[in-house]
Amino acid sequence: MRILTVGAGAAGGYFGALLARTGQDVTFLVRPARAAALRERGLRVTGPDEEFTLEPKTVTADALPGPYDLVLLSVKSTGLEQAVRDLAPAVGPGTAIVPLLNGMAHLGSLGAAFGDHAVLGGVAKVVTTLNEHGDIARMAPPRVLLVGEVAPAGAAGSGGKPSARVEAVREALGGAGIGTPAVGDIVAAMWHKWVFISTLAAVTCLMRGAVGEVSAAPGGDALGRAVLAEAAAVSAAAGYPVPDEELATTTATVTAAGSPLTPSIYRDLLAGHPTEVEHVFGDLVARARALAVPTPLLDLATLHLRVHQRRVTTG
Repeated sequence: MRILTVGAGAAGGYFGALLARTGQDVTFLVRPARAAALRERGLRVTGPDEEFTLEPKTVTADALPGPYDLVLLSVKSTGLEQAVRDLAPAVGPGTAIVPLLNGMAHLGSLGAAFGDHAVLGGVAKVVTTLNEHGDIARMAPPRVLLVGEVAPAGAAGSGGKPSARVEAVREALGGAGIGTPAVGDIVAAMWHKWVFISTLAAVTCLMRGAVGEVSAAPGGDALGRAVLAEAAAVSAAAGYPVPDEELATTTATVTAAGSPLTPSIYRDLLAGHPTEVEHVFGDLVARARALAVPTPLLDLATLHLRVHQRRVTTG
């Protein structure tokens, strides 16, 4: 299987590195500056139970061959439009694209560019970041990637036995030590991840603190629970109620005492960088309006991040 990882950042770079380490044919599509850095230092991964360095195979957009069997698309939503243009030569009739973005809007963009048949659903469960050297640091144990067919309810691939191409992708991932349990409805799983990440991002961005800092303040726990209730209500109204077990896990995560957890959107906010506000929040609150679900706290988080976005993009 020929695999193209679009980007060598925290999430895609991590999964791509695990695949390459186990002998899979993996190429990283990167910008020229990142390619030069990887040639100089290699791709280094550190984590609770691993530390290794690869000499990755890289390619830049102007020299991209194709097609590939599998494309792991791991870019921020702010770079999605450019990434779609860049990876076009890599997509052929048999290519499967697995996007690792949060939210749902990217499915429409990718389907419009390459056809709905080319796009699988993907949910990444991993806590990684790039350090000051450009190395990938995994900060917590999970390394799970869910994959499934995106199909209307009742259609082939929307439940029951996974399709042959999903099984092939899962086999490659599993061989690299990546958890990839079968999922009956990948769209539901994507919605549930969206609920989690929007809750975590709203709490930390509004309060400008890590989970543990927020939970230590009076009312901090209540804020996490209230934001989660709003996000879960949107998911339920869309037809994807979050199971009680997942609600309990998310509640525990966003109210954990002493937790240093922060999402990438929070780190971008503090660094003065553009954020994924429209993809993670703008689309969610727009769907909430269409479904007549009130989301005052999510609306406030959206406004907060939109003000920041305007400031950093207009100078």
